[in-house]
Amino acid sequence: MTSTPGTAPGGQSRLRRRAGTAAVAALLLAGIPVGAAVSADAGTPKTATGPQGQKLTVSANTGLDPAGQKVRVQGEGYGLTTGIYVALCKDNGDNRVPSPCLGGADMSGGSKTSQWIVPPGDPYEGDLAQAFGPGGTFDVEIEIAQKGDGLDCAEVACSVVTRADHRAAGDRTQDVRIPVAFAGQDPGDGGGEGVDVPAGTISYKSAAEFTTAGKPLDLLLHPDSKKLYVGADNLPDTADVDERGLHVLNPETGTSESWISQAPGSTGALRPSAAARIAGPLPGDGVVYNYPLRGVGSAKSGDEAASGVWLAGPTITDIAPGTTPDTVLVAQGATLSEIERATGTATRTLTLPGGTQFAADTERGALWYSDFAAGKMHRVDLTSFTVSGSFDLPGGPGGMAGFTETDPATGAVWVGVDRSVLVFDAAGTLVKTLVGKDLARDAAFDTASGRAYVVRQDGGDLSDPANDNNGTLTVYGTEDFAVAAKDLSLPGNHSQAGAASLAVEPGGTTVFVTSPAEGKITKLVRQVSPLVTRAPADLTAEEGEEVALTAEAEGAPEPTVRWQVSTDGAQTWKDVEGATESALTFTARTAQDGYRYRAEFRNDVGTTRTAAVTLTVTAATGGDTGGDVGGDTGGNGDASNGVGSTGGDGATGGDGGTRTSGGSTNGGSDSTGGSGSTGTSGGSSGTVGGSGSTVGGGVAGGTGTAATSGGGSLAATGATVMSVTLAAAGLVGAGVLVHRRARRRTEGAL
Repeated sequence: MTSTPGTAPGGQSRLRRRAGTAAVAALLLAGIPVGAAVSADAGTPKTATGPQGQKLTVSANTGLDPAGQKVRVQGEGYGLTTGIYVALCKDNGDNRVPSPCLGGADMSGGSKTSQWIVPPGDPYEGDLAQAFGPGGTFDVEIEIAQKGDGLDCAEVACSVVTRADHRAAGDRTQDVRIPVAFAGQDPGDGGGEGVDVPAGTISYKSAAEFTTAGKPLDLLLHPDSKKLYVGADNLPDTADVDERGLHVLNPETGTSESWISQAPGSTGALRPSAAARIAGPLPGDGVVYNYPLRGVGSAKSGDEAASGVWLAGPTITDIAPGTTPDTVLVAQGATLSEIERATGTATRTLTLPGGTQFAADTERGALWYSDFAAGKMHRVDLTSFTVSGSFDLPGGPGGMAGFTETDPATGAVWVGVDRSVLVFDAAGTLVKTLVGKDLARDAAFDTASGRAYVVRQDGGDLSDPANDNNGTLTVYGTEDFAVAAKDLSLPGNHSQAGAASLAVEPGGTTVFVTSPAEGKITKLVRQVSPLVTRAPADLTAEEGEEVALTAEAEGAPEPTVRWQVSTDGAQTWKDVEGATESALTFTARTAQDGYRYRAEFRNDVGTTRTAAVTLTVTAATGGDTGGDVGGDTGGNGDASNGVGSTGGDGATGGDGGTRTSGGSTNGGSDSTGGSGSTGTSGGSSGTVGGSGSTVGGGVAGGTGTAATSGGGSLAATGATVMSVTLAAAGLVGAGVLVHRRARRRTEGAL
């Protein structure tokens, strides 16, 4: 797609361009080298343009030392009526105050992390602040670090900024921002500027509700068959159907694929049985589960009834896979046993001080047994089948039992007690307490993303002001325990009719949560606000050159993109018509010099923009190839070229050429003027009419030479040709030198 974003800027932009080209000409005439280093700091200097044409440069903006380092900050073109602060701040985006800042706003004059610059003659000039130099310039050093004063650039986007001082805090015209990145980061880490929510924000939303499995008690998403197994009891609201049993659902639609309603009881006869707790998957398909009161069964989709055994002793309170494929671990109150599934024979038995539920980590040979009544947790060595340690459950005895689960990736133990989740490492040391507003009832882990999912239920007793009948899904990182997704309210999910459970699809794209009180399973799908994965960079191009800006983002749902342009220094933005692809390509024009561009990505979750980049367009120069100057077209001759200029036929002239604003053609194949200077085939030199004056086209991109300096005129402007450098500077300064490439002519880009 090719489009031409924006329109010609106002007079102010033209003046800035004219001033810039005049400065280039002055450098050429003075022989001053361009591009000298401005700092000895590591990294490459970075420059940004402000809304009023201010120019801000920082000596380095990448690979910065997190512990702190000095950077040089220079500015020019700032207004001489407004004071500014120079500092490292949180970048809150366009037209939003950069805040907080490292060191705060320096009003003492003693800060090394920020600087105060004021207009000359300002009352604060001196010890507190330094004055702008001529042209609104300044040159200061500040010390910046990744973290400090409430700012953490590892967590938020940061920029070296200028902003109006405290006397004009609402003035956004002085905001100029250069993103910075410390070692290990990329500039703009954070994936762009989130408009309504931070970029890359993860959240979940309800996608469907399944009511095809009675009163759901437990869930397992089979790793091989991908079927959703639901352990269920009967739902009293549907008195015409006894829905107890093991249900197998299609996880996409919730439709029932199988229902195993019967299992062998104490006599071995089949009877309707609820599925209270699912122990784990069978290879290929099917699960092992507990059915009340002491049944251990197994079944798969399509079975008419479960096979199982009935144990002696107390009621089963928890169940998990054993240390071999043919065994299961069973808790019957304070008694822990490993039994053979086929016969129900206990191969090992251990009596603990107390407890009801456990989590087995067979990979690490440990089992964690929770005694909520006593406020204790015991570690059992699965090799010796003995207690190898006991630990306190903070909160004291009598806490409401929630869950005990182990993270398969780290071996950490997560225990839900009342409204808290206690996280112990694999050695039994408490490392984190995660407090929520609702009761912690179940947890599941996704090793692919390194996240833990906790379903919390409301207490359901509305006489308690803390209750509202709504539960919560919370998601945490398993390494740093930070919140990894926005909390999601689960309306109507309370604990009065049973504990909620959940299952997570690998990768965390889908989560299933039960609500026993409502007799439903809610399917939740992950959403991610757009996160920029590829951002455009500042670009410099010559007049007539085709340029491309590229931006990409990821998100769920997949975000759409539109490009935007600002012609007034990022004060206002408008959409580029038809620019809805990742790449924006167009032909650069001098009218677009200083324009700013950004890509805006949107999906159902939020909007994220890339940082604005600046397009710099320079006047085209003659030196692209040896044939660029001299003989663009032969034509029929142009009397305005000077004394004796004769147009050639273009048959053997050079490839390039120059045009004056009057449109006269200089040179050409066999073009002669005055004393008869001649252009050569291939364009190694071209002629400009006049009394013996010659402007060469140069060789292989050279600038050309002046063979003679006679009394001829330069393209009828009346200017005497003194030197190629002087001529080029004069033409650039006057805005009349336009470079035209042959391929641009064929593409019709001019």
